Amino acid sequence: MRAVVLAAALLGLAGGARAEVVGKVGVDWTGNDILVEAFADPKVSGVTCHLAYFSRSMMDRVFQGNWFEDPSNSAIECSQTGAVVVGDIARGPAGEDVFSEGRSLIFKSLRVKRIYDEENQVLIYLSHADELSGGSAKMAISTVPLALPGEDVALPEGQ
Repeated sequence: MRAVVLAAALLGLAGGARAEVVGKVGVDWTGNDILVEAFADPKVSGVTCHLAYFSRSMMDRVFQGNWFEDPSNSAIECSQTGAVVVGDIARGPAGEDVFSEGRSLIFKSLRVKRIYDEENQVLIYLSHADELSGGSAKMAISTVPLALPGEDVALPEGQ
């Protein structure tokens, strides 16, 4: 049983893209911060996302309890940062995970999903918390257009 829980925790910490902290804003005297991370979409070159989220300090954990969990709140903005080249991406309405980061010891992760809106030629990036039970309604969304109106987008063969 412990092996299953450990494996689930490790899977929750692994995600597609690698993020780099590019900003850190202190929000109170206890040392809580808002972190801003940047990551490139691993299957769509030319798109970079910035994800902001709350990070609890050790002092806050002592005062508030709940040692192993951070809040689900997040904000996301994705932009074209180069020539957009779409790789082999999921095309269904469920999309696919682009980024995942653990937000508690084993039960919660912060995820970014990419959804392809083929009709409007837009990539949608949705950040949300993924919880083992209860779920979370906290989310944020960003879109990246793939072409100007009237232009076609070149996708890989078979897409």
